[in-house]
Amino acid sequence: MTPHGAGDILGPVAREHAFVQVDVFTDRPLAGNALAVVLDGRGLANAEMQAIAREMNLAETTFVLPATRSECAAHVRIFTPGRELPFAGHPTLGTAWVLASHGLVPRGTRRFALEEGIGAVPVELEGDPSQPAFVWMRQPDAVFGPEIHDRAGIARTLGVVVDDLRPGVPVHTASTGNAFLFVPLRDRAAVDRAALDPRGRPEVAAALGVFIFAIDDADGRRLYSRMFAPHSGVPEDPATGSAGGPLGAYLVRHGLVRGSGELSLVSEQGTKMGRQGFVHIRLQARGAEATDIRVGGGVVPVLEGRLRLP
Repeated sequence: MTPHGAGDILGPVAREHAFVQVDVFTDRPLAGNALAVVLDGRGLANAEMQAIAREMNLAETTFVLPATRSECAAHVRIFTPGRELPFAGHPTLGTAWVLASHGLVPRGTRRFALEEGIGAVPVELEGDPSQPAFVWMRQPDAVFGPEIHDRAGIARTLGVVVDDLRPGVPVHTASTGNAFLFVPLRDRAAVDRAALDPRGRPEVAAALGVFIFAIDDADGRRLYSRMFAPHSGVPEDPATGSAGGPLGAYLVRHGLVRGSGELSLVSEQGTKMGRQGFVHIRLQARGAEATDIRVGGGVVPVLEGRLRLP
């Protein structure tokens, strides 16, 4: 029997979908990059998924569906408030953590793959598989775009001056699934001063986002970063896992990181927004080439709830 008034609010045939919200690239709640994971997206139309992502108003919301590929544990669809993405980093890591912690992959499983728009994305869990301390994902080798020579135009688009750009290092896109425009700046202060004008250079609209960073140590293994994606409904992203792989490859390509063989890098992001996170990057460096790229971070649960839809 429907309680008095409930039908007026929910409707007689309300649907419910459980969701979990986690923070990714952090070891504490209310930091890093927040993600909502809808545990069972079956029965939701594309427009409903997009509307739910707008309602959540986070950088991304994911929807878990049965896999169509035998090697994958689940099919994951990823939405920003503005559009669907074929692939993204913190949604991959956060969704993998939720699947493991909610018993939606076989108990004790440490390695599995998620089916996304770019294909199967391998993930690996560290620590207790039922409550992973850390999650890693593999990314393919990076693909690079041509250099943008209009450095003054890039500086104006970012609201900085040309002298704030790191000298001798080109500005161009790089991608391991999502294309970002990488702009190296001189120091943390320049990164914090930046304010993107989305109407600036056309390359801004062509890339998924504009990733700015400064090298924060003598070896190039610690970075201070920000990422803007206004054309996806994300004015600024607290932590960008899909940019971590191409960032590492960009550093190797341009000789900005010292060393060879296996390298470990850390990109601090979100600090300017009050949501500090740390994107961990591991790769194999041989000359100017980076291979075996992995991106990882911590995941912490924040809340659980139920979506009610007509």
